[in-house]
Amino acid sequence: MNVEEYREYCISKKGVTESFPFDEATLVFKVMDKMFALCGLEHMPLRVNLKCDPERAIELREEHDGIIEAWHMSKKHWNTVYLERIPEDITKALIDHSYDLVVSKFTKKLKAEFDAM
Repeated sequence: MNVEEYREYCISKKGVTESFPFDEATLVFKVMDKMFALCGLEHMPLRVNLKCDPERAIELREEHDGIIEAWHMSKKHWNTVYLERIPEDITKALIDHSYDLVVSKFTKKLKAEFDAM
């Protein structure tokens, strides 16, 4: 998966926006203003940070050499995924998991707004 495919997959999800809130090189994806994915565009090889269930995060790091603890993020809840080392179907599943984790934590009010979209 390249950066454009990653971007297209992320923004295709309901309620997602993209921005550069930190600097001009860190692309962030949010669902209802809650971050679920980010990518440092200046890094090669390309890597992305995705939210992950803590137990699953550990399993993924043990199973794949292209998944490590996220740098500058909560290492318990975030993984860094090297896109060229991980098959596209697994990457998409990890993006979905990150998105779903964030959506599952919405307040009732935010969930109602999300459902109304």
